[in-house]
Amino acid sequence: MAPEGIKILKDIKVVEPVMIAGWPGMGNVALGTVDYLRRNMKTVEIAEIEIDKFSVLDSVIVENGVARYAEVPRNVFYYDKEKNIVMFEGEVQLQGAAGIALLKKVLEAAASFRTKMIFTGAAFPLPVSYREPPEVYGVANRAALLDTITKAGVKPMEGGHISGLNGLILGFAEERNIDALCLLATMPQYAISFPNPKASNAIIDALERILSFEVDRQEMIEDIKEMDERMSVIEDKVKDAFTIEDEAPETPPVDKKIPGYIMEKIEKMFREAKLDKTKAGILKKELDRWDLYKLYEDRFLDLFEEGQ
Repeated sequence: MAPEGIKILKDIKVVEPVMIAGWPGMGNVALGTVDYLRRNMKTVEIAEIEIDKFSVLDSVIVENGVARYAEVPRNVFYYDKEKNIVMFEGEVQLQGAAGIALLKKVLEAAASFRTKMIFTGAAFPLPVSYREPPEVYGVANRAALLDTITKAGVKPMEGGHISGLNGLILGFAEERNIDALCLLATMPQYAISFPNPKASNAIIDALERILSFEVDRQEMIEDIKEMDERMSVIEDKVKDAFTIEDEAPETPPVDKKIPGYIMEKIEKMFREAKLDKTKAGILKKELDRWDLYKLYEDRFLDLFEEGQ
């Protein structure tokens, strides 16, 4: 019997699978990974989490002056019987109580399947060029699981945090004694608002090594080529503000990686300083601490020009 709030779409017996879950996030890395896999594997829809639209909607759609509710985002489980892999795809990144409720339902379903391990993905934004091949880092909810990723050539993430449901699920899975891992692929910090198929592809590479399966990648290769062309244009426009590896000798060495959580923190501090100029001093200290002032100098000075 399915847990309450989970609608069975196809009655298929699922026993001890691996689950790969993903929600939207920076670069759409996690969702892009799950969406590509479920479309290019032999998956069928097996279940859907039913959620209250009034607990998750935060806006209405307006057409010709008339407002209407948006469609309730879907949260669907897919299953590849041959590989014994369940995919969970959440269309919206929910916040607060609604997000926690959704996580609990995902884990109730995972427990009912007797899921062996859950994988999620995330972006690891860094001040790098799109030309750099993504690196993949891993985080486990138990230290004993780190061997699983290191044997596949994935580096354990040294510190920081993973925001959103793609990260929170690790903690909630631990409470249910379910093994869980998050794979984070590096990507340009300046492009977090754009889909990054190259980062998703790097996570798929890691999953293939860890779980011993293969999936056709032709569509992904085409997506990467198309996005690289867009990234080239974007990078040309921001090259004065972001350091890329093929610039002058004074460029910081490429092995000087700034943790993603620091980049997120700096973005937050810029937003705060824009509203309250007295916080600019704190921002300057943080930029100096990570040797990033030169990278952000024009943007930092713009804070004061806007105030004049």
